[in-house]
Amino acid sequence: ELRHRASPWQRNLGYPLAMLGLLALTGISVLIVCFHVLELLLDDAAMPRGMQDASLGQVSFSIFGSFGAALQVVLIFYLMVSSVVGFYSSPLFTRLLPERRDTPLTKIIGNCVSLLVLSSALPVFSRTLGITRFDLLGDFGRFNWLGNFYIVFLYNMGFAGLTTLCLVKKVSWAVQAELIRALGEDR
Repeated sequence: ELRHRASPWQRNLGYPLAMLGLLALTGISVLIVCFHVLELLLDDAAMPRGMQDASLGQVSFSIFGSFGAALQVVLIFYLMVSSVVGFYSSPLFTRLLPERRDTPLTKIIGNCVSLLVLSSALPVFSRTLGITRFDLLGDFGRFNWLGNFYIVFLYNMGFAGLTTLCLVKKVSWAVQAELIRALGEDR
């Protein structure tokens, strides 16, 4: 119903651009994680440990300078939004979704706790995946398991593999469905 009420500009330009943006952000995050996996295999310094000396402002945290830092911010924001969407899309937590003007206090508290846990896990998540090396004020790099190569390696491989699988599945199924519809085989 919402698609039929959308303007032609929104249908023909807005939706495809949003889809391409999501595909690009997902692809870039998978590429960064794959490079981080290669770094893990070749260099022990790639482990997501805490910073020893805070050289904030003296050295760039990105190889690509300001552009890389801006890309890291965009990717972390994208991971945050996709984590929240994925959380509320899971069958276990769809009942926790707030309803307009009819949300009980227990649901509001549950949503606050869930968002607090997701936002607290985001710095560790982005450091473990190698998306950023910046250590926030919480010094999340001091967790003992972040020094375990096998856990970090399997976490990165799992993220890269499952994200690629989801990306290929969604894109290929959408293309297949569109081709079948275009060829008239759906009847």
